[in-house]
Amino acid sequence: MKKSILLLVSILAINFTKAQDYSDYHPSSTMVNDLVHTKLKVGFDIPNEKLFGEAWITLKPHFYPTDSLTLDAKGMEISAVSLTGNKSLKYSYSGTKLKIALDKTYKRNETYTVYIKYVAIPGSINQKGSQAIHDAKGLYFINPRGENKEKPTQIWTQGETESNSCWFPTIDKPNQKTSEEIYITVPDKYVTLSNGVLKTQTKNSDGTRTDYWKFDKKHAPYLFFMGIGEFSIVKDKWKNIPVDYYVDKEYEPYAKQIFGDTPSMIEYFSTILQYPYPWEKYSQMVGRDYISGAMENTTCTLHDESALQKPGQLIDKNTWEPVIAHELFHHWFGDLATTESWSNLPVNESFANYSEYLWLEHKYGKDYAEEHRDEERKGYMYGGEDFEKDLIRFQYKDKEDMLDAVSYNKGGLILHMLRNYLGDDAFFSGMSVYLKNNEYKATEAHQLRLAWEEVSGKDLNWFFNQWFFGNGHPKLKVAYNYNELQKTVSVTLTQIQNLKFQFPLDIDIYENGKATRHHVWAKATDKNTFELPYKTKPQLVNVNPDRVLLCELTDDKTIEQYISQYNYAIEYSSRKEALSKLADAQTSHTGALETLLKAASFDKFEGLRSFAISKLDETNPNVKQKSASVLEKIATSDSKTLVQANAIKQLGKIDATKYKNLFIKSFNSPSYGVKAACILAILKVDKNAASELVSKIDDKNPGKDLSTAIAKTAIYTKDNSKLGIISKSFLELLISSESQEEADTYIESLKTIMQGNYPTETQNIVDAFVKVYPQAKNYEFGKFMLQIIQVSLQMKQQASITSFPNQSLKDQVKYISDGLDKMK
Repeated sequence: MKKSILLLVSILAINFTKAQDYSDYHPSSTMVNDLVHTKLKVGFDIPNEKLFGEAWITLKPHFYPTDSLTLDAKGMEISAVSLTGNKSLKYSYSGTKLKIALDKTYKRNETYTVYIKYVAIPGSINQKGSQAIHDAKGLYFINPRGENKEKPTQIWTQGETESNSCWFPTIDKPNQKTSEEIYITVPDKYVTLSNGVLKTQTKNSDGTRTDYWKFDKKHAPYLFFMGIGEFSIVKDKWKNIPVDYYVDKEYEPYAKQIFGDTPSMIEYFSTILQYPYPWEKYSQMVGRDYISGAMENTTCTLHDESALQKPGQLIDKNTWEPVIAHELFHHWFGDLATTESWSNLPVNESFANYSEYLWLEHKYGKDYAEEHRDEERKGYMYGGEDFEKDLIRFQYKDKEDMLDAVSYNKGGLILHMLRNYLGDDAFFSGMSVYLKNNEYKATEAHQLRLAWEEVSGKDLNWFFNQWFFGNGHPKLKVAYNYNELQKTVSVTLTQIQNLKFQFPLDIDIYENGKATRHHVWAKATDKNTFELPYKTKPQLVNVNPDRVLLCELTDDKTIEQYISQYNYAIEYSSRKEALSKLADAQTSHTGALETLLKAASFDKFEGLRSFAISKLDETNPNVKQKSASVLEKIATSDSKTLVQANAIKQLGKIDATKYKNLFIKSFNSPSYGVKAACILAILKVDKNAASELVSKIDDKNPGKDLSTAIAKTAIYTKDNSKLGIISKSFLELLISSESQEEADTYIESLKTIMQGNYPTETQNIVDAFVKVYPQAKNYEFGKFMLQIIQVSLQMKQQASITSFPNQSLKDQVKYISDGLDKMK
């Protein structure tokens, strides 16, 4: 599962700490019965959002004899329970648990098969979602009655954490493993996707078709999947294994541009793990209104529609590429070797998170991967609400709370430290041993430690106790003392956090522009001092230059030292830190501004060129004067379109009138990022000209950045013909508001939609708020979101009364009310 962490601008401005509740202890689930095999037959009443199911579940006692079986079965109507051979069994059903009295006491290794006939009604289920998965109904009917003409009808499932028991009875725990087969009956126009291999397709006399999917290997119940809809299937392969992409027909021509690196990813991961991809196929489907980022259902990942991109977006960047890598890597870490409990979820998610770094490093190089790791670090560091959580933790309020920036972000950062400590060979070999020892099993963090110890010969208890079973991170203050007689520099690290850490650390000493790297070991004490030699007095001492150590570090360097750090350091993190510090001094220090401009033009990595551009303070006359010609050249000649777009944004701040012709000319770029920047720059000085550029865009789904630019232009020109795209971009615009006046302007467009008969636009706004709210609800902006939907409901109710009778408006009132219930 890929957690979609949205960096909400409004949230980032709030200093809010979320209270933690560790009152409940959550061990691994006790195994009374073991799942052996699951056979399902399902059909649907799509308009009424029901699944008609039959299940044949084969089990055996785990160890002790038993005469009873308890299954998870949420929100169902149970009509029959029997043993194979049609012998009825007594049972009781609570709405979430199906308790069955077996016909006799079964002993260990004695299998039995229970048959259950049922109806699943996901709309009746009320269980908690999470920051990563904002709903937990298991089975989702998208636009089931065809009311939204812009959205296809689809059905898909989402099992993690324990939601697949909303559509079939099972023991819905991650330490269970079962093979499966499923017969899916759907209208013949629909495509189906499930785990394993499609064995047969049978057309029925009533216009339906039954697809038979079979998965012979073992996996956890939360990894079962169904996906149904009118998809185009774009075929690819890795060696002899089918690799298919299921996308909306509109995106069929671009599917290989989006997902086409998948075979190379499979090859790369199979190689470094010394374990070939273990499944018989790999399919990826993009579902509408998906409730999370993506989910690694075994052999068939489901992606959020954010994965869908056009060439105009892909020329800038395939923003979904790390997610594609993440879900694929889960097919080893998560699907093959699976966490035995949600407390151990990081044995799944930390590795999938780190696989993003591994792929980006392999394909694009170190700087690109380090930029990504920096974003992951910020996601963990922001707010501080996660600092008291252990990576592996058995005490939490709800299992959904495990899907957070500790299990994902911090877990990946920890693995990066361990990789650097062990070295690549031992690190990857240890992962291979772990997989081979635990394939098709449930596992926990200690088995990771044992695998790496077996390979490396090193004791790793100290590392695991600190980073896997402990919490927090070092908070360091650095001080230097130079002894010119002895030609040494004393580097003193003071740990100011309560719990002290021990760790290896790199320190670079720069003489004449060249670094000598020193490897030191810090003990778990308040202070550590290291005496390091030099020949000539160093220009710079750089502690933790690669930022491998996850820590907060306070270091009082001078502006001159930061200039040296940017000029001479090869590490992305050191260069970025220097630019960030120099940006603070750009209005008062000539060298700081000159270095920023140098980086904007010439840094070898486009991410740092963009970063330097974004840090220029165009409110300062001196910065304006010195940066204008530099930015103009970048806007027209940089090799990367996103760098060009950032330069255009800054030119718009300097003098949008002066550069208007440049913006109009640059609008011809194939890049949607550049087009969006041009529209927004011109909008500052000429609304009609911006509107004219918008009129030249014939793509109905141009992606987030360009959609936002189109929507903003439509709002400022009061173009109500574009309320559809305004509704899709409304939340994004509100989040990025730079003033109350700007936010109020966007609210006016909301009023237009909520006071009128705009069913699709109303749904778009509600859907966006419901999706983001779980990540925002503990912050001030979350309260604001709730208030907006409450006021929207009032406005729509008033419109319904005024226009009575109007069934469409009544339906919109209900849609907003249902969305508000989900948010509450």
